[in-house]
Amino acid sequence: MLDYCVLPPPLATITRTVTVAAGRFAPGHLGELTAIVPFELVDAVLWETRTVQRRLRDLPSRVGVYFLLVMCLFPEVGYRLVWDKLTAGLSGIPVVCPTAKALRDLRRRLGSAPVRALFDVLAGPLARPTTPGVRFGPYRTVSFDGCSSQRVSDSDRNRAWLGRTSHHGYPTLELMTLVETGTRALLGAVFGPTAEGETSYAGRLLHLLRPDMLVLWDKGFDGNAFLSAVTTTGAQFLGRLRSNRRTPVLTRLVDGSYLSVIGTVRVRVIDAQITVTCTDGTVFTGSYRLATTLTDARRFPAAVLVDLYHQRWEHESAYYALRHTIMNGRLLRSGDPIGIEQEMWSLLTLYQALRTVMVDAAESVPGTDPDRCGFTIALQAARDQVIQAADVVTTTVEPVGLIGRRILSGLLPHRRQRVSTRKVKAPTSRYNGRCDNDGRPDASRTVTDLDVTILEPSDPLSALPTASRDDRHTAPGKRRRHRILTLLEEDPTRLWQPRDIAAHFGDVTLETMYRQLNRWAASGLIHKLGPGLYAATAWSPTPLA
Repeated sequence: MLDYCVLPPPLATITRTVTVAAGRFAPGHLGELTAIVPFELVDAVLWETRTVQRRLRDLPSRVGVYFLLVMCLFPEVGYRLVWDKLTAGLSGIPVVCPTAKALRDLRRRLGSAPVRALFDVLAGPLARPTTPGVRFGPYRTVSFDGCSSQRVSDSDRNRAWLGRTSHHGYPTLELMTLVETGTRALLGAVFGPTAEGETSYAGRLLHLLRPDMLVLWDKGFDGNAFLSAVTTTGAQFLGRLRSNRRTPVLTRLVDGSYLSVIGTVRVRVIDAQITVTCTDGTVFTGSYRLATTLTDARRFPAAVLVDLYHQRWEHESAYYALRHTIMNGRLLRSGDPIGIEQEMWSLLTLYQALRTVMVDAAESVPGTDPDRCGFTIALQAARDQVIQAADVVTTTVEPVGLIGRRILSGLLPHRRQRVSTRKVKAPTSRYNGRCDNDGRPDASRTVTDLDVTILEPSDPLSALPTASRDDRHTAPGKRRRHRILTLLEEDPTRLWQPRDIAAHFGDVTLETMYRQLNRWAASGLIHKLGPGLYAATAWSPTPLA
C-alpha cells in the first residue's frame, strides 16, 4: 500500500472597506445605486415635502426613503428581512434592530410625497442624441401606453378605491406612463382606478411632450380632443386608428398614403398589410391603419413609418420589467390607498434608477444599443450591491461601476425579428381564447421574411344621383344639394360648419341646414368629422408629395 497525505487547499483572505453614512444614518443606502439617488437628493426632497424628522430618531426619514426603495428591490420578503438585507454589509457598525411595526410606522410617517418628488427628479429622457435607437430623424421617439393588470392586496380600503376586477377578484391599478422607447426610461407616470380610462390618464402627461418628440401609441388614443391636445404641445405623433374611425381621402400621396383630417387635426393616413413568414413555414397576415402628423411622404415614406411603429412594443418590455422582473408577478403589499401610492412611486423610482445605470453602461461603449442591456442582470447586481453595502460612497471616478461592468459582460445579441404567440393561458383571464384563431404559431418563432404592402385608398364616392327629396322640384343647375357639394369640393381641406354654409347661400334656415347635412353624412355623400364639422369626400386626382 502507498502512503499519501492530503494537503489542505490554499486559502485566501478578502478584506473589504465599506464607506457609509455615520451614526443612525448608516442603514440609509442603496448600494451602488446610491450614486443615482444620493444622500443630498433624498435630503432635499424630504425638506421640500416637509417630511424631515422633527427629532433625530433611531429610524431617520432619510433611512426610511432608502428602506422604501429596497423594499421594492426585494418584494418577496417582509419588512424585517428587508431590513436585514439593508444592514447585512454593515458588520462592525452598531445599527438599530427595529420591529416590523416600527418599520410600518416609518412608512406611515413618510407618506408618498417624498418618493413621488424623488421620481419627478429622476424621470426624463436618459439617452444622448447620438445613442443608437433613440431617435427617428430629428425626433426622439416616445410612447404612451397603459397597464391595467397590476393587482393589489384585496382589502376593504383598496376595494373601495379601485373596485374589484371580475375575472380574478383582486383590485387592479391602472398605470399610464410616457416612455422613451429607445431606452425604456420613464418620462412620467400616473396611476389610479381603471374606471377613469387611458386617455384621461394620458392627458395628465401631455405637459411632458416637446416639439422634438414623436409620440407612438396603440389603438384607443385617437379621440378628436386628445389629438388636438397633443398637436398643441408641438410634438408629432404616429398612432394606430380604431377600426370604426372614418377618415376622408383629401389628397393621395405618392407612397400610397393619403392626407385626411380627424376633428380639427390634419393628418396623413397609412393603410398597411403585413405578411409574416416564420422559420417553420407559418405564414399569416395582419393589417394596420396608422395616422401621423408627419405629412411629407418623400421625407417620411409610409413603409418606413410602418417599420418605425414597431418601436411602440418597447413599452410592453418596460411593463414586463416592472411587473415580472422586479415584482415577479406579485401583488403590491400595501392594504390602503396611501400605502399603494407610496409603494408605486417607490417602484417607479427604483425602475428609473436601474434604467439610468443601464443607459450609462451602454453609452460608455460607443455604438452600443441600450436594447442589448439585460434588465435582469442589472437588477440582480443591484441586489448584491445592497446586501454588501458596496460602493455606497466612492472616491474614484469610473465610467461604470460593478453593475455596469456586469451588464457589458453579458450584452444580449442584436435584436432579431420574432413573432409573439399572443396566447393567454390563464383560464380566468378575459383575454383567454381571444387570439386562438389569428393564424399565429403556438410558440414564438423567428421571422424569416416580413413583407409590408401599403394599401391605397379605394375610390371615393361614385357619381351622385341627379335628384333627392331635398330639391327634387328644383332645376338641376340650381339644386341646393349640388350647390352645397360644389362649395365643399372647391376647398376639400376646409372644415365647414352649418352656419357658414347657411350664411353663404342665404336661402335656407340653420335648422334645415343641420338636418340636411346630417342626412347627407349618414348616406356617405359628405363626411362628418366632428360635432358640427363637415367636409367634402373628394380628393385630388393628382398625386402630391
